[in-house]
Amino acid sequence: MAYRRTPKVQARMDSQRATILDAAIELLAERGYAGCSMAAVAAQAGVATGSVYRHFPGKAELVAELFRLVVTREVAAVERASASSGAVTERVVAVVETFAGRALKAPRLAYALLAEPVDAPVEQERLVFRRAFRDIVARHVRAGVGAGVLPPQDADITAAAIVGAIAEVMIGPLTSGNATAVTELCTFTLRALGAPDATHP
Repeated sequence: MAYRRTPKVQARMDSQRATILDAAIELLAERGYAGCSMAAVAAQAGVATGSVYRHFPGKAELVAELFRLVVTREVAAVERASASSGAVTERVVAVVETFAGRALKAPRLAYALLAEPVDAPVEQERLVFRRAFRDIVARHVRAGVGAGVLPPQDADITAAAIVGAIAEVMIGPLTSGNATAVTELCTFTLRALGAPDATHP
């Protein structure tokens, strides 16, 4: 007969897994992907390295799970910001500003999410991350085209180009601390949309 964990044992396992994930997020934010080894995560979480392997087969799978957790949180923040803005162009700019602002508050973590060399399972999560942001932008672009406030365009291509630009442009501010590029990024976004007034105050 297969072994079944008691509710108490399962709760203890779930609690330990959550502790490991919290520790790994802290390490990812401090040291990036390169510094997020299984042994380092175990030390940060105050557990044996074997305990980390009990929950995750390896570093790539652990960090892929972190990406899912962090991206879900970031996507929710961007969704809220864009939903609370006014005109379509303001909603798309809110996506850019919110993403950039949150990234600059945790630059090492954001760099790991966007650009740091990673293993294949993590790279797959990075693509999911980009698609999630692309879909938010595309939804607003379609609304703008439908309302006649933006010129006809392929919303998915426009959105993918804007998200790609965000990822590329933010590498500089994340590694240098210079946030002036964010204003230019917002202006670029308005121009990419074909907005009548393609300037950003």
